[in-house]
Amino acid sequence: MDWNHISDEELLELESRLSFAFFWNEANSNPGPGYGLIADRAPGAKGICSVASVGFGLTGVAIAAKRGWVSHPEAEQRALGTLTTLMNHAEQVNGFFYHFLDMETGRRSRNCEVSIIDTALAAAGALAVGEYFGGEVQELADQLYRRINWPWYRNPDTNQFYMGYSPERGFFGAWNSYAEQFMMYFLAAASPTYPTDPDMFYNFRRLRGSYGDSPEFVYTWFGSLFAFQFSHAWFDLRGKVDRDGYDWWQNSVSATQANRQFCIDHEAEFTTFGPNAWGLTACDGPHGYSGRYGSAPSGENNEQHKPDGTIPPAGAAGSVVFAPQEVKRALRHYTTYPELWGEYGFKDAYNLDVEPHWFGSDYIGIDKGITLLMIENYRSGFVWDTFMKSPHAVRGLELCGFRSQPVRPSVWE
Repeated sequence: MDWNHISDEELLELESRLSFAFFWNEANSNPGPGYGLIADRAPGAKGICSVASVGFGLTGVAIAAKRGWVSHPEAEQRALGTLTTLMNHAEQVNGFFYHFLDMETGRRSRNCEVSIIDTALAAAGALAVGEYFGGEVQELADQLYRRINWPWYRNPDTNQFYMGYSPERGFFGAWNSYAEQFMMYFLAAASPTYPTDPDMFYNFRRLRGSYGDSPEFVYTWFGSLFAFQFSHAWFDLRGKVDRDGYDWWQNSVSATQANRQFCIDHEAEFTTFGPNAWGLTACDGPHGYSGRYGSAPSGENNEQHKPDGTIPPAGAAGSVVFAPQEVKRALRHYTTYPELWGEYGFKDAYNLDVEPHWFGSDYIGIDKGITLLMIENYRSGFVWDTFMKSPHAVRGLELCGFRSQPVRPSVWE
């Protein structure tokens, strides 16, 4: 690949198209109960579907149809078949899916939990693809959404969602601090069948801090960028504030700025880091997958999860709407490592601070997914425009007290 003769726009197109290829090629396309289920990762973990991957992949089908990467009939058939699988075959409890499913049977895999966040990601993808195709696809998407019994997952003593549930141990944990869960509050409040109290949005802790010259913002437990990205991939919060007047779009801009500055400030310590190599977020590393990669400030003691030099391209790519120029420079930098590129675009992560230098072999669905959706939002706003046509999305924001305000710039000086 001659990267010197590819424009930024061409690079974004290529990474987007190949990211979509992951969701198209790594889905079960065989007739049967697992049709449309998408792998958690590839080439590793064959046969294991991530429900979150399905949510990103459904939205990706609409993007691909719009851009002509696949034909409209092919895309519609894949969307319809996938939603049929989710409705009729994927194992669930009260409308909530298990985190991982067997790709052939749709049954629970790995003795995993019933996951509210992965269900919310799947529901967001379903509503997005329903708005795009309409007709039977939209009917199935609406049925899937209406089936979710949100109050069942709520702790009445705290007015917070539990973190997880399994038949063996019952409910456990709590979504008690800021993370990627905004879509849960919005979708649950707007449910026509099983609504929850919109005040749940205001019942999690808001830990505030700053790093370097970044403005103060509400930070996450591990400082991982995905938490500032996932809900924003579907819900367009530009120019909106909550009932307390807080701007969560700007919050993600500030978090992106802090994450990049953290990597710049630690450039002397980690060879991998630099102004064009940043975006600490959950990803593969030399010792396996870790959800604790992140930057200061964070609610966790940084001594317990120090960076090790691992950088995932999706960390920056998923923030392209918040810092376009900085992200494009980072993606350009990543192209200088041939080992980091393959059939689905950028591989999950790399690390130059170990010997030998480590380059991940896998592509992870949620990382290719946030890359695909956010690049499309940056280029055209398509996912936002499509998803926000859903009356459920609009009503969810309204019920949770969001209102319009003048749009701020999305990048810093």
